Amino acid sequence: MQPFTTLTSTPAPLKVVNVDTDMIIPKQYLKTIKRTGLGTALFSEMRYQEDGSENPDFVLNQPAYRKAQILVAGDNFGCGSSREHAPWALLDFGIRCVISTSFADIFYNNCFKNGILPIKVTPEQLDALFDDAERGSNATLTIDLEAQTIKGPDGGEIRFELDPFRKHCLLNGLDDIGLTMEKATKIEAFEEKLKQREWA
Repeated sequence: MQPFTTLTSTPAPLKVVNVDTDMIIPKQYLKTIKRTGLGTALFSEMRYQEDGSENPDFVLNQPAYRKAQILVAGDNFGCGSSREHAPWALLDFGIRCVISTSFADIFYNNCFKNGILPIKVTPEQLDALFDDAERGSNATLTIDLEAQTIKGPDGGEIRFELDPFRKHCLLNGLDDIGLTMEKATKIEAFEEKLKQREWA
């Protein structure tokens, strides 16, 4: 998993509340178990028209936001089913950070396991971030995970809270497998002791 340290990007404003995981990645794309290749299907029902062409009104199709790595979203982002394909699709598109007032618990946890930083802010802070995001390519946000800050284009700063263990995992690029491999030496020593007992 790629470590998350600092990130500077134009933020894309998605002023929609209760964005569920089916909106993030519709069910017809759930046949794959690969973590890659889902970026083109991200928000597909909002992003594409019936003939398959891009919907020019959708934020991620607009020139300023096509390469956005930060998504500023409405309340209760990631609700609905527990599909891990949702963070896979966000990450494959290039989104490394989602900012909202609240997240569904399972989606929130899945983000950390896939290298995405979900940040919770107050409603007032979210309004300010929407204002920044709506300025398009004229404005960027900088996320500093170590300092736990969001720096705005005009020098403003928002501090956010984060569980220390989750912070450690993101800073070091540790998913569940990575965490296990950190204990490889102890695991090998334990297995060696078991072998010795079996032969005793």
